[in-house]
Amino acid sequence: MLNFSCPQVSISLLIRRAVVVKRVGILYHPMKKAAGNLARELEGLLNNHSVSAWLCSAWEGEEIKTRIDGTDLVLSIGGDGTILRASQAVASTTIPITGINLGRLGFMTELSAEEAVDKLPALLAGEGQIDERAMLEARFDGNQQTFYALNDVVLARGAIARTISVEANIGDEQLATYKADGVIVATATGSTGYSLAAGGPILHPQAKEFTLLPIMPHLSLAYPLVLPPETVVRLRVVTTHKATLSIDGHINLPLLSGTTLVVRPSAHRARFLRINPEAFYSSLEQKLKGKR
Repeated sequence: MLNFSCPQVSISLLIRRAVVVKRVGILYHPMKKAAGNLARELEGLLNNHSVSAWLCSAWEGEEIKTRIDGTDLVLSIGGDGTILRASQAVASTTIPITGINLGRLGFMTELSAEEAVDKLPALLAGEGQIDERAMLEARFDGNQQTFYALNDVVLARGAIARTISVEANIGDEQLATYKADGVIVATATGSTGYSLAAGGPILHPQAKEFTLLPIMPHLSLAYPLVLPPETVVRLRVVTTHKATLSIDGHINLPLLSGTTLVVRPSAHRARFLRINPEAFYSSLEQKLKGKR
């Protein structure tokens, strides 16, 4: 693996939180009955603590944005996918998220359903620490619309099982033309997801560096790269058939040949309110095996 990063990994320290929570947004997985039930239970508990709460499906990103003003904390009920959607909705704010796991893996979630009820008073009192995570932003060349990613930006082939060509530039330097199923640009948080399955390295979740790697490359550069946080990556797709852009696995757009995507670290950070002590390394193997 080529490492373009600085000798010392840049890590954001966990920040002590001292703000008392007065308004909470509860975002839930709309296809999990248990998530809706828990959302309503937590809403009742919050009201009993004289805290206002609002509920919304995590799938309704635009609706969430209209209700987010004045919110002190977001509870995400589901799994990692629900957190990814929640982070998209609050990307331009500093509102922290606490994830409640009803999914299978829960790399980013903080609490089980039972813990959420038990530890609600501590959350409301502002106890715990803020864990800041780097995000990426992507936009089409010449277009101002910005997409934010907590996990990854993936440029890949479409339904036809043929490789595409992706011309990759790092800043002003030409890197390579990948002939592959696609290319992944992943944050440290996303390094344990699709990027890992494609052969990428695992970064500490608070690292600011990010990775660039091809998916199933054919007769082209096959090594993953670790890039420093000031890097700008330009990816131009060349194909005789359709390609796809995927942001965090749930924003998916068709791409035509000749499209250029510009990806860079975002000035925005995802912020998670943690109650449980962090144990990334000691729990890594268990989480990779799908165990809590």
